[in-house]
Order: sequence, then structure tokens, then C-alpha cells
Amino acid sequence: MIRDYQALQCSWFLRGKQRLIPTYGKHQGAKLLGTLNYETGEVFVVEAENYDAEVFLEFLKKVLSKYPSGKIVMVLDNARIHHAKLIQPFLEENQSRLELVFLPPYSPDLNLIEGLWKWMKGTIINNVFYSKVQEIKINVRKFVEDINKDADKIINRLCVQM
Repeated sequence: MIRDYQALQCSWFLRGKQRLIPTYGKHQGAKLLGTLNYETGEVFVVEAENYDAEVFLEFLKKVLSKYPSGKIVMVLDNARIHHAKLIQPFLEENQSRLELVFLPPYSPDLNLIEGLWKWMKGTIINNVFYSKVQEIKINVRKFVEDINKDADKIINRLCVQM
């Protein structure tokens, strides 16, 4: 989730002229689900109103639609929605195309998409004040659109080179 309360990131400023970032204390934001295509560097992000098994199921359907051929292996953390009973029939029905691989608990450093979220937050949230959540959502879409123009940049930044 890209929250609307502002985060201070390290920055340079003149002595006695520290940058002040206003905030209005609401806890809203852009809830995102996303994929990072390890081979092509393409990022696919979907906004959601909430996180639950139904939303995750719809996301999986969108991923299969986005990539209509070939095997898809998704690396995921162990969030409850990723194991929900609701998605099991869909996974069984699509087992020839979609495989979910779960990371060990407490290992976000192994999940490449976490690097994307950190990059996104550092680019669009840190040291910036947004007066409306809609502004954050617009900037999230623009960020994804902009980085998808340069797949090599994504691969070099997020994907392990062998």
C-alpha cells in the first residue's frame, strides 16, 4: 500500500532550513497488487479498494489475461489471501498455466516486487505532500507507465543478473 501520510527520506538542506512536509493525518492510499516479469522487466500493477481473497482471485485472472500464453510462476509471500480456499478451484483449473511459489516466512528481501514498491515509494511519496489520495494514484500510474518504457532499467535495478 502506498499510504498518503508522508515519509521523510534523507535529503540535503541548509543548516537551520530543514524541509517541512505537511500532513493531514489520514490513513488512506493506493492499494496495489503487481507482477514483475523477470524475463522482460515488464511491471503490471492493479489498484484495489481492499485486499481480500476475491480481489486476489480477480488479480490472478487479470494476470492470465495479460499473459495469454506460456507458464506463469508467481513468487508470493505467505499472506492469507494467497492461500485462501476461494482461489483453490481456480488454481486447480489453471495448474497447467499458473503456479504459485511461496517464499519462506519473513523473507521480503527474496521477493523482487518488494524492490519495486520501495522504488515507487522513494520516487513518488518520500518528501512530498499530496493533498488528495487521487494525486497519489495518478502518480503511481505515471510511475509504472514511465518505468515500463525502459525494461533494461527495471531488470538492472530489480532482477538478479546471472
